Amino acid sequence: MACPYFMPVGKLESGNWTHPSRLPLGAGWTGHCTAPGHEQCVPSQDVLQEFCNLGYARNCGWAPAERAHDAVRFAVVAPPRDSRDESRTPVRNLRVAYVFENDNRPAGHGELEFDLSHASWIRRHEDPRIQKMAECFLDSYLKKKNCSARQT
Repeated sequence: MACPYFMPVGKLESGNWTHPSRLPLGAGWTGHCTAPGHEQCVPSQDVLQEFCNLGYARNCGWAPAERAHDAVRFAVVAPPRDSRDESRTPVRNLRVAYVFENDNRPAGHGELEFDLSHASWIRRHEDPRIQKMAECFLDSYLKKKNCSARQT
């Protein structure tokens, strides 16, 4: 789960994760905090690794005491089909589910949708932080699956 106040901006290639591809966003990311009073603050490497990329907001001293959720997770719920399987029509759109947690309990959920053939979001999240995390997650997912979104 990633901290909901984290705004990822680039891949973190120098992280000390055993399996970076298993991270909530599919890789480690650098970025900045968006928590009230800490907007645009760049966390240290340790904080990025332990809290921003992997953590619950309640464990971070920068997160506000009152918040709607502590963490967010993502999953692809409509993966692309193997194009070699001619009995199926290839998937054109991917649905990316997100789930918010608060105090280790579900605190909301929804789906975003991405058009692979046009490399564009059909259904976006209204919170730019969550949308950016979804973009990072999807980028990592597509690289792992050796897929690409066609640029038009």
